[in-house]
Amino acid sequence: SGTDGYTISPCEKTSVGTDVILKLKADTDDEKYSRFLEQFELQNLVKKYSDYIRYPVRMEMEKSRRKEKPAEEGDGEQEDKAPEYETYTELTTLNSMVPVWQKAKKDVTDEEYDSFYRDKFYDFEKPLAHIPVSVEGAVTYKALLYIPAKAPYDFYTKDYKKGLQLYSSGVMIMEHCEDLIPDYFRFVRGVVDTDDLSLNISREMLQHNRQLAIISGNLEKKIKAELAEMQKNRRADYEKFFASFGRQIKFGIASDYGMHKDTLQDLLLFYSAKEKKQITLKEYVDAMPEAQKHIYYAAGENLGRLEQLPQYQRVSEKGFDVLFMTEDVDEFIPRTLMNYAEKDFRNLATDDLDLSTEEEKKAAEEASAQWKDGLDFFKKTLGDRIVRAEVSADLGKHPVCIVPEGEMSFEMEKYFQRINPEMAMKVGKVLQINPEHPVLKKLQSMIAEDAEQAAKYAELLYTQGLILADLPIEDASAYTDLVCGLMA
Repeated sequence: SGTDGYTISPCEKTSVGTDVILKLKADTDDEKYSRFLEQFELQNLVKKYSDYIRYPVRMEMEKSRRKEKPAEEGDGEQEDKAPEYETYTELTTLNSMVPVWQKAKKDVTDEEYDSFYRDKFYDFEKPLAHIPVSVEGAVTYKALLYIPAKAPYDFYTKDYKKGLQLYSSGVMIMEHCEDLIPDYFRFVRGVVDTDDLSLNISREMLQHNRQLAIISGNLEKKIKAELAEMQKNRRADYEKFFASFGRQIKFGIASDYGMHKDTLQDLLLFYSAKEKKQITLKEYVDAMPEAQKHIYYAAGENLGRLEQLPQYQRVSEKGFDVLFMTEDVDEFIPRTLMNYAEKDFRNLATDDLDLSTEEEKKAAEEASAQWKDGLDFFKKTLGDRIVRAEVSADLGKHPVCIVPEGEMSFEMEKYFQRINPEMAMKVGKVLQINPEHPVLKKLQSMIAEDAEQAAKYAELLYTQGLILADLPIEDASAYTDLVCGLMA
Protein backbone atom coordinates (compact mmCIF):
# COMPACT_ATOMS: atom_id res chain seq x y z
CA SER A 1 0.00 0.00 0.00
CA GLY A 2 2.99 2.28 0.35
CA THR A 3 2.05 3.53 3.84
CA ASP A 4 4.81 4.58 6.25
CA GLY A 5 5.61 2.91 9.57
CA TYR A 6 5.23 -0.62 10.89
CA THR A 7 3.77 -2.56 13.84
CA ILE A 8 5.34 -5.16 16.11
CA SER A 9 3.33 -7.84 17.86
CA PRO A 10 4.33 -11.02 19.73
CA CYS A 11 4.06 -14.40 18.07
CA GLU A 12 4.98 -18.03 18.61
CA LYS A 13 7.57 -19.70 16.35
CA THR A 14 8.73 -23.28 16.49
CA SER A 15 12.14 -22.72 14.81
CA VAL A 16 15.05 -20.33 15.30
CA GLY A 17 15.63 -17.49 12.84
CA THR A 18 13.70 -14.88 10.93
CA ASP A 19 11.25 -15.40 8.10
CA VAL A 20 10.74 -12.56 5.63
CA ILE A 21 7.58 -13.26 3.64
CA LEU A 22 6.89 -11.27 0.49
CA LYS A 23 3.46 -11.27 -1.10
CA LEU A 24 3.49 -10.62 -4.82
CA LYS A 25 0.88 -8.78 -6.81
CA ALA A 26 -1.19 -10.67 -9.34
CA ASP A 27 0.13 -10.74 -12.90
CA THR A 28 -1.20 -8.12 -15.31
CA ASP A 29 -1.01 -7.66 -19.06
CA ASP A 30 1.90 -5.27 -18.59
CA GLU A 31 3.84 -7.01 -15.82
CA LYS A 32 4.47 -10.63 -14.89
CA TYR A 33 5.16 -10.51 -11.14
CA SER A 34 5.10 -14.29 -10.80
CA ARG A 35 8.47 -14.48 -12.52
CA PHE A 36 9.99 -13.71 -9.11
CA LEU A 37 8.83 -17.16 -7.99
CA GLU A 38 10.76 -18.87 -10.77
CA GLN A 39 13.97 -20.63 -9.86
CA PHE A 40 16.00 -19.23 -12.74
CA GLU A 41 14.94 -15.63 -12.08
CA LEU A 42 15.77 -15.81 -8.37
CA GLN A 43 19.12 -17.43 -9.07
CA ASN A 44 20.03 -14.64 -11.50
CA LEU A 45 19.02 -11.92 -9.03
CA VAL A 46 21.24 -13.40 -6.34
CA LYS A 47 24.19 -13.75 -8.75
CA LYS A 48 23.77 -10.17 -9.96
CA TYR A 49 23.26 -8.31 -6.70
CA SER A 50 24.42 -10.56 -3.85
CA ASP A 51 27.07 -12.81 -5.36
CA TYR A 52 29.83 -11.38 -3.16
CA ILE A 53 28.26 -10.83 0.24
CA ARG A 54 30.22 -12.70 2.92
CA TYR A 55 27.41 -15.08 3.93
CA PRO A 56 25.88 -17.94 1.93
CA VAL A 57 22.57 -17.38 0.19
CA ARG A 58 20.92 -20.80 -0.08
CA MET A 59 17.80 -21.92 -1.88
CA GLU A 60 16.06 -25.20 -2.56
CA MET A 61 16.95 -25.82 -6.20
CA GLU A 62 15.06 -28.25 -8.37
CA LYS A 63 17.47 -30.56 -10.18
CA SER A 64 17.38 -33.68 -12.30
CA ARG A 65 19.34 -36.91 -12.03
CA ARG A 66 19.40 -40.31 -13.63
CA LYS A 67 17.56 -43.01 -11.75
CA GLU A 68 19.68 -45.77 -10.35
CA LYS A 69 19.08 -49.21 -11.80
CA PRO A 70 17.38 -51.63 -9.40
CA ALA A 71 19.82 -54.18 -7.99
CA GLU A 72 17.68 -57.19 -8.92
CA GLU A 73 17.75 -56.36 -12.66
CA GLY A 74 20.57 -57.84 -14.69
CA ASP A 75 22.91 -55.75 -16.83
CA GLY A 76 21.66 -57.20 -20.06
CA GLU A 77 17.99 -56.61 -19.40
CA GLN A 78 18.26 -52.76 -19.47
CA GLU A 79 20.65 -52.29 -22.39
CA ASP A 80 17.87 -51.48 -24.86
CA LYS A 81 15.87 -49.28 -22.47
CA ALA A 82 16.20 -45.45 -22.48
CA PRO A 83 17.62 -44.09 -19.21
CA GLU A 84 15.07 -42.71 -16.76
CA TYR A 85 15.46 -39.45 -14.84
CA GLU A 86 13.91 -38.12 -11.66
CA THR A 87 13.45 -34.61 -10.28
CA TYR A 88 14.66 -33.77 -6.79
CA THR A 89 15.38 -30.66 -4.70
CA GLU A 90 18.63 -29.78 -3.00
CA LEU A 91 19.64 -26.90 -0.75
CA THR A 92 22.20 -25.04 -2.89
CA THR A 93 24.46 -22.06 -2.19
CA LEU A 94 23.87 -19.55 -5.00
CA ASN A 95 26.54 -16.92 -4.29
CA SER A 96 30.33 -17.01 -4.53
CA MET A 97 30.81 -15.16 -1.21
CA VAL A 98 34.52 -14.33 -1.60
CA PRO A 99 35.14 -12.13 -4.69
CA VAL A 100 38.51 -12.15 -6.40
CA TRP A 101 39.10 -8.48 -5.58
CA GLN A 102 38.87 -9.20 -1.85
CA LYS A 103 41.75 -11.65 -2.01
CA ALA A 104 45.37 -10.61 -1.55
CA LYS A 105 47.14 -9.97 -4.85
CA LYS A 106 49.74 -12.66 -4.09
CA ASP A 107 46.97 -15.25 -3.73
CA VAL A 108 45.48 -14.67 -7.19
CA THR A 109 47.07 -15.75 -10.48
CA ASP A 110 46.91 -13.83 -13.74
CA GLU A 111 44.78 -16.62 -15.16
CA GLU A 112 42.24 -16.18 -12.35
CA TYR A 113 42.11 -12.41 -12.94
CA ASP A 114 41.59 -12.97 -16.68
CA SER A 115 38.96 -15.64 -16.11
CA PHE A 116 37.01 -13.35 -13.78
CA TYR A 117 37.09 -10.60 -16.43
CA ARG A 118 35.79 -12.83 -19.21
CA ASP A 119 33.02 -14.27 -17.05
CA LYS A 120 31.99 -10.94 -15.51
CA PHE A 121 32.07 -8.74 -18.60
CA TYR A 122 31.37 -11.31 -21.34
CA ASP A 123 34.54 -10.64 -23.32
CA PHE A 124 36.11 -13.55 -25.20
CA GLU A 125 39.50 -11.84 -25.40
CA LYS A 126 41.64 -11.52 -22.32
CA PRO A 127 42.35 -7.95 -21.13
CA LEU A 128 45.61 -6.12 -21.79
CA ALA A 129 46.02 -5.31 -18.10
CA HIS A 130 44.37 -5.75 -14.72
CA ILE A 131 44.76 -3.28 -11.86
CA PRO A 132 44.02 -4.55 -8.32
CA VAL A 133 43.56 -1.70 -5.85
CA SER A 134 43.37 -1.88 -2.05
CA VAL A 135 43.17 1.35 -0.05
CA GLU A 136 42.72 1.96 3.67
CA GLY A 137 42.49 5.43 5.14
CA ALA A 138 40.00 8.29 4.94
CA VAL A 139 38.10 6.06 2.51
CA THR A 140 38.56 2.30 2.58
CA TYR A 141 37.82 0.35 -0.57
CA LYS A 142 39.00 -2.40 -2.87
CA ALA A 143 38.79 -2.30 -6.65
CA LEU A 144 39.69 -4.44 -9.62
CA LEU A 145 40.03 -2.61 -12.93
CA TYR A 146 40.64 -3.95 -16.42
CA ILE A 147 41.91 -2.42 -19.67
CA PRO A 148 40.24 -4.32 -22.53
CA ALA A 149 42.12 -5.38 -25.65
CA LYS A 150 39.44 -4.19 -28.08
CA ALA A 151 36.67 -1.62 -28.06
CA PRO A 152 33.10 -2.95 -27.87
CA TYR A 153 31.14 -2.58 -31.09
CA ASP A 154 29.06 0.28 -29.59
CA PHE A 155 31.90 2.04 -27.74
CA TYR A 156 31.77 5.24 -29.81
CA THR A 157 27.97 5.44 -29.82
CA LYS A 158 25.52 7.09 -27.44
CA ASP A 159 24.21 3.63 -26.48
CA TYR A 160 27.44 2.63 -24.73
CA LYS A 161 27.13 2.62 -20.93
CA LYS A 162 30.32 3.63 -19.17
CA GLY A 163 31.06 3.25 -15.50
CA LEU A 164 32.29 0.73 -12.95
CA GLN A 165 30.17 -1.67 -10.93
CA LEU A 166 29.79 -0.26 -7.42
CA TYR A 167 29.44 -2.58 -4.43
CA SER A 168 28.85 -1.86 -0.78
CA SER A 169 29.92 -4.69 1.56
CA GLY A 170 29.73 -7.12 -1.34
CA VAL A 171 26.26 -6.07 -2.49
CA MET A 172 26.01 -4.38 -5.88
CA ILE A 173 24.26 -1.03 -5.56
CA MET A 174 24.93 0.29 -9.07
CA GLU A 175 25.85 -1.56 -12.27
CA HIS A 176 27.23 1.47 -14.14
CA CYS A 177 28.51 4.13 -11.75
CA GLU A 178 29.66 6.89 -14.12
CA ASP A 179 31.01 9.09 -11.32
CA LEU A 180 33.77 6.61 -10.52
CA ILE A 181 35.68 7.23 -13.71
CA PRO A 182 36.38 10.22 -15.99
CA ASP A 183 34.94 10.13 -19.47
CA TYR A 184 38.36 9.93 -21.17
CA PHE A 185 38.95 6.62 -19.32
CA ARG A 186 35.46 5.30 -20.05
CA PHE A 187 36.95 2.19 -21.70
CA VAL A 188 38.05 0.84 -18.29
CA ARG A 189 35.86 -1.91 -16.84
CA GLY A 190 35.82 -3.25 -13.33
CA VAL A 191 34.37 -3.19 -9.85
CA VAL A 192 34.73 -1.04 -6.72
CA ASP A 193 33.72 -2.34 -3.28
CA THR A 194 33.57 -0.13 -0.19
CA ASP A 195 31.98 -0.39 3.25
CA ASP A 196 31.76 3.42 3.49
CA LEU A 197 28.55 3.68 1.46
CA SER A 198 25.05 2.87 2.61
CA LEU A 199 23.25 0.05 0.82
CA ASN A 200 20.22 2.25 0.15
CA ILE A 201 22.09 5.32 -1.08
CA SER A 202 20.30 7.05 -3.95
CA ARG A 203 21.77 7.97 -7.31
CA GLU A 204 21.34 11.67 -6.48
CA MET A 205 23.22 11.30 -3.19
CA LEU A 206 26.02 9.41 -4.94
CA GLN A 207 26.64 12.33 -7.27
CA HIS A 208 27.51 14.56 -4.30
CA ASN A 209 29.24 11.94 -2.21
CA ARG A 210 32.69 12.99 -0.96
CA GLN A 211 33.96 9.41 -0.59
CA LEU A 212 33.05 8.68 -4.19
CA ALA A 213 35.00 11.72 -5.40
CA ILE A 214 38.10 10.57 -3.47
CA ILE A 215 37.84 7.05 -4.92
CA SER A 216 37.43 8.45 -8.45
CA GLY A 217 40.53 10.63 -8.13
CA ASN A 218 42.63 7.72 -6.86
CA LEU A 219 41.44 5.38 -9.61
CA GLU A 220 42.26 7.98 -12.28
CA LYS A 221 45.88 8.07 -11.06
CA LYS A 222 46.07 4.26 -10.99
CA ILE A 223 44.78 3.98 -14.57
CA LYS A 224 47.20 6.58 -15.91
CA ALA A 225 50.13 4.92 -14.12
CA GLU A 226 49.20 1.55 -15.60
CA LEU A 227 48.96 2.97 -19.12
CA ALA A 228 52.30 4.76 -18.72
CA GLU A 229 53.92 1.51 -17.55
CA MET A 230 52.43 -0.37 -20.49
CA GLN A 231 53.67 2.30 -22.91
CA LYS A 232 57.20 2.05 -21.51
CA ASN A 233 57.60 -1.69 -20.97
CA ARG A 234 54.99 -3.38 -23.19
CA ARG A 235 54.93 -1.20 -26.28
CA ALA A 236 53.16 -3.72 -28.54
CA ASP A 237 50.30 -4.02 -26.03
CA TYR A 238 50.10 -0.24 -25.69
CA GLU A 239 49.91 0.28 -29.44
CA LYS A 240 47.13 -2.30 -29.55
CA PHE A 241 45.35 -0.39 -26.79
CA PHE A 242 45.83 2.95 -28.54
CA ALA A 243 44.50 1.60 -31.83
CA SER A 244 41.23 0.82 -30.03
CA PHE A 245 40.96 3.64 -27.51
CA GLY A 246 43.42 6.36 -28.57
CA ARG A 247 40.58 8.34 -30.09
CA GLN A 248 38.97 8.56 -26.64
CA ILE A 249 42.23 9.91 -25.16
CA LYS A 250 42.30 12.57 -27.88
CA PHE A 251 38.69 13.55 -27.20
CA GLY A 252 39.64 13.90 -23.54
CA ILE A 253 42.33 16.45 -24.46
CA ALA A 254 40.20 18.43 -26.91
CA SER A 255 37.12 18.61 -24.67
CA ASP A 256 36.48 20.87 -21.67
CA TYR A 257 38.75 23.59 -23.09
CA GLY A 258 41.85 21.44 -22.57
CA MET A 259 41.38 21.03 -18.81
CA HIS A 260 42.86 17.52 -18.87
CA LYS A 261 45.70 18.01 -21.34
CA ASP A 262 48.44 17.75 -18.72
CA THR A 263 47.02 14.40 -17.59
CA LEU A 264 46.71 12.90 -21.06
CA GLN A 265 49.34 14.43 -23.36
CA ASP A 266 52.03 11.85 -22.58
CA LEU A 267 49.65 9.02 -23.51
CA LEU A 268 49.33 10.21 -27.11
CA LEU A 269 50.82 8.40 -30.11
CA PHE A 270 51.26 9.86 -33.59
CA TYR A 271 52.86 8.49 -36.74
CA SER A 272 56.42 9.67 -37.30
CA ALA A 273 57.27 10.33 -40.96
CA LYS A 274 60.97 9.76 -40.22
CA GLU A 275 60.71 6.73 -37.93
CA LYS A 276 57.84 5.14 -39.89
CA LYS A 277 56.08 4.16 -36.66
CA GLN A 278 53.94 5.50 -33.83
CA ILE A 279 55.83 7.67 -31.32
CA THR A 280 55.01 9.82 -28.29
CA LEU A 281 55.47 13.58 -28.14
CA LYS A 282 58.34 13.07 -25.70
CA GLU A 283 60.09 10.72 -28.12
CA TYR A 284 59.64 13.28 -30.90
CA VAL A 285 61.11 16.13 -28.84
CA ASP A 286 63.98 14.00 -27.52
CA ALA A 287 64.99 13.14 -31.11
CA MET A 288 64.83 16.73 -32.42
CA PRO A 289 68.07 18.10 -33.92
CA GLU A 290 69.51 21.05 -32.07
CA ALA A 291 68.63 23.39 -34.93
CA GLN A 292 64.94 22.44 -34.87
CA LYS A 293 62.76 24.94 -33.02
CA HIS A 294 59.23 23.60 -33.56
CA ILE A 295 57.14 20.43 -33.59
CA TYR A 296 55.95 19.98 -37.17
CA TYR A 297 52.74 18.15 -38.03
CA ALA A 298 50.44 17.62 -40.99
CA ALA A 299 46.81 16.49 -40.97
CA GLY A 300 45.12 14.55 -43.75
CA GLU A 301 43.11 11.48 -44.61
CA ASN A 302 46.02 9.08 -45.21
CA LEU A 303 49.80 8.82 -44.94
CA GLY A 304 50.37 8.59 -48.69
CA ARG A 305 48.77 11.96 -49.38
CA LEU A 306 50.66 13.64 -46.55
CA GLU A 307 54.03 12.43 -47.85
CA GLN A 308 53.30 14.25 -51.13
CA LEU A 309 52.81 17.66 -49.53
CA PRO A 310 55.37 20.18 -50.85
CA GLN A 311 55.86 21.56 -47.34
CA TYR A 312 56.69 18.08 -46.02
CA GLN A 313 59.47 17.73 -48.55
CA ARG A 314 60.84 21.10 -47.52
CA VAL A 315 60.85 20.13 -43.80
CA SER A 316 62.31 16.67 -44.41
CA GLU A 317 65.14 18.15 -46.47
CA LYS A 318 66.18 19.98 -43.30
CA GLY A 319 66.35 16.64 -41.48
CA PHE A 320 63.31 17.41 -39.32
CA ASP A 321 60.61 14.89 -38.47
CA VAL A 322 56.89 15.47 -39.12
CA LEU A 323 53.99 13.96 -37.19
CA PHE A 324 51.27 12.71 -39.53
CA MET A 325 47.74 12.97 -38.10
CA THR A 326 45.04 11.04 -39.95
CA GLU A 327 42.01 11.08 -37.60
CA ASP A 328 39.51 13.92 -37.77
CA VAL A 329 40.06 14.83 -34.09
CA ASP A 330 43.86 14.96 -34.48
CA GLU A 331 44.16 18.52 -35.70
CA PHE A 332 42.46 19.82 -32.57
CA ILE A 333 45.16 18.31 -30.36
CA PRO A 334 48.07 20.70 -31.20
CA ARG A 335 45.74 23.69 -30.98
CA THR A 336 44.62 22.56 -27.53
CA LEU A 337 48.11 21.72 -26.25
CA MET A 338 49.66 24.81 -27.91
CA ASN A 339 53.13 23.57 -26.96
CA TYR A 340 54.95 20.58 -25.53
CA ALA A 341 58.21 20.73 -23.59
CA GLU A 342 58.38 24.44 -24.50
CA LYS A 343 58.23 23.62 -28.23
CA ASP A 344 55.30 25.08 -30.15
CA PHE A 345 53.42 23.22 -32.88
CA ARG A 346 53.59 24.24 -36.54
CA ASN A 347 50.99 23.03 -39.04
CA LEU A 348 52.53 22.44 -42.47
CA ALA A 349 49.34 23.65 -44.13
CA THR A 350 48.64 26.87 -42.23
CA ASP A 351 51.68 28.05 -40.25
CA ASP A 352 54.97 29.75 -41.03
CA LEU A 353 57.46 26.88 -41.00
CA ASP A 354 60.30 29.19 -39.93
CA LEU A 355 62.82 27.38 -42.11
CA SER A 356 64.28 30.18 -44.24
CA THR A 357 67.59 31.83 -43.52
CA GLU A 358 67.93 35.61 -43.59
CA GLU A 359 69.33 35.37 -47.13
CA GLU A 360 66.38 33.22 -48.24
CA LYS A 361 63.90 35.64 -46.66
CA LYS A 362 65.52 38.55 -48.46
CA ALA A 363 65.44 36.62 -51.74
CA ALA A 364 61.74 35.86 -51.20
CA GLU A 365 60.97 39.55 -50.66
CA GLU A 366 62.79 40.43 -53.87
CA ALA A 367 60.93 37.67 -55.73
CA SER A 368 57.59 38.97 -54.42
CA ALA A 369 58.42 42.42 -55.74
CA GLN A 370 59.45 41.01 -59.14
CA TRP A 371 56.30 38.86 -59.27
CA LYS A 372 53.83 41.59 -58.30
CA ASP A 373 52.30 41.77 -61.78
CA GLY A 374 52.32 37.97 -62.05
CA LEU A 375 50.52 37.57 -58.73
CA ASP A 376 47.92 40.11 -59.80
CA PHE A 377 47.53 38.14 -63.04
CA PHE A 378 46.79 34.94 -61.11
CA LYS A 379 44.20 36.72 -58.98
CA LYS A 380 42.54 38.32 -62.01
CA THR A 381 42.48 35.01 -63.89
CA LEU A 382 41.20 32.84 -61.05
CA GLY A 383 38.86 35.43 -59.53
CA ASP A 384 36.97 34.51 -56.37
CA ARG A 385 38.34 30.97 -56.37
CA ILE A 386 41.39 32.27 -54.50
CA VAL A 387 41.80 34.98 -51.88
CA ARG A 388 45.21 35.95 -53.26
CA ALA A 389 48.39 34.61 -54.83
CA GLU A 390 51.73 34.84 -53.03
CA VAL A 391 55.36 33.76 -53.31
CA SER A 392 56.57 30.91 -51.07
CA ALA A 393 60.00 29.48 -50.36
CA ASP A 394 58.57 26.28 -48.82
CA LEU A 395 57.43 24.43 -51.95
CA GLY A 396 60.60 22.48 -52.70
CA LYS A 397 60.44 21.02 -56.21
CA HIS A 398 56.74 21.83 -56.73
CA PRO A 399 55.65 24.86 -58.79
CA VAL A 400 52.46 25.70 -56.82
CA CYS A 401 50.43 24.78 -53.78
CA ILE A 402 47.01 25.69 -52.39
CA VAL A 403 46.96 26.58 -48.68
CA PRO A 404 44.11 27.83 -46.47
CA GLU A 405 43.81 31.44 -45.39
CA GLY A 406 43.92 31.88 -41.63
CA GLU A 407 44.26 29.22 -38.95
CA MET A 408 41.46 26.88 -40.05
CA SER A 409 42.77 24.14 -42.32
CA PHE A 410 41.01 22.33 -45.15
CA GLU A 411 40.81 19.21 -42.94
CA MET A 412 38.93 21.22 -40.29
CA GLU A 413 36.61 22.51 -42.99
CA LYS A 414 35.85 18.91 -44.02
CA TYR A 415 35.29 17.94 -40.37
CA PHE A 416 32.74 20.68 -39.73
CA GLN A 417 31.13 19.98 -43.10
CA ARG A 418 30.45 16.41 -41.98
CA ILE A 419 29.04 17.50 -38.61
CA ASN A 420 26.74 20.27 -39.86
CA PRO A 421 26.82 21.05 -43.60
CA GLU A 422 24.51 24.05 -43.22
CA MET A 423 26.62 25.80 -40.55
CA ALA A 424 30.07 24.81 -41.82
CA MET A 425 32.52 27.64 -42.52
CA LYS A 426 34.24 28.00 -45.86
CA VAL A 427 38.01 28.35 -45.85
CA GLY A 428 39.57 30.77 -48.32
CA LYS A 429 42.23 29.43 -50.72
CA VAL A 430 45.65 31.02 -51.16
CA LEU A 431 47.69 30.08 -54.22
CA GLN A 432 51.38 29.85 -53.39
CA ILE A 433 53.92 29.84 -56.22
CA ASN A 434 57.56 28.80 -56.37
CA PRO A 435 59.37 31.56 -58.35
CA GLU A 436 62.44 29.34 -58.80
CA HIS A 437 60.55 26.63 -60.64
CA PRO A 438 61.17 26.54 -64.46
CA VAL A 439 57.44 26.48 -65.21
CA LEU A 440 56.86 29.72 -63.26
CA LYS A 441 59.83 31.41 -64.89
CA LYS A 442 58.44 30.52 -68.30
CA LEU A 443 54.94 31.65 -67.27
CA GLN A 444 56.26 35.02 -66.13
CA SER A 445 57.55 35.83 -69.60
CA MET A 446 54.40 34.39 -71.22
CA ILE A 447 52.13 36.78 -69.29
CA ALA A 448 53.53 39.74 -71.23
CA GLU A 449 53.76 37.92 -74.58
CA ASP A 450 50.55 35.85 -74.70
CA ALA A 451 48.15 36.59 -71.84
CA GLU A 452 45.45 34.27 -73.21
CA GLN A 453 47.77 31.27 -73.26
CA ALA A 454 49.21 32.27 -69.87
CA ALA A 455 45.68 32.24 -68.41
CA LYS A 456 45.30 28.61 -69.50
CA TYR A 457 48.52 27.68 -67.70
CA ALA A 458 47.34 29.59 -64.62
CA GLU A 459 44.16 27.47 -64.65
CA LEU A 460 46.26 24.32 -65.03
CA LEU A 461 48.56 25.22 -62.13
CA TYR A 462 45.60 26.10 -59.92
CA THR A 463 44.01 22.68 -60.49
CA GLN A 464 47.32 20.96 -59.78
CA GLY A 465 47.41 22.88 -56.51
CA LEU A 466 43.96 21.52 -55.64
CA ILE A 467 45.17 17.97 -56.30
CA LEU A 468 48.25 18.42 -54.10
CA ALA A 469 46.07 19.80 -51.30
CA ASP A 470 43.70 16.81 -51.62
CA LEU A 471 40.83 19.12 -52.57
CA PRO A 472 38.14 18.25 -55.13
CA ILE A 473 38.61 19.45 -58.69
CA GLU A 474 35.86 21.94 -59.36
CA ASP A 475 35.20 20.87 -62.98
CA ALA A 476 36.91 17.63 -63.99
CA SER A 477 35.61 17.81 -67.57
CA ALA A 478 36.93 21.35 -68.08
CA TYR A 479 40.29 20.30 -66.61
CA THR A 480 40.69 17.37 -68.99
CA ASP A 481 39.72 19.59 -71.95
CA LEU A 482 42.29 22.15 -70.82
CA VAL A 483 45.07 19.55 -70.60
CA CYS A 484 44.19 18.12 -74.01
CA GLY A 485 44.05 21.62 -75.50
CA LEU A 486 47.54 22.48 -74.21
CA MET A 487 48.94 19.17 -75.50
CA ALA A 488 47.44 19.55 -79.00
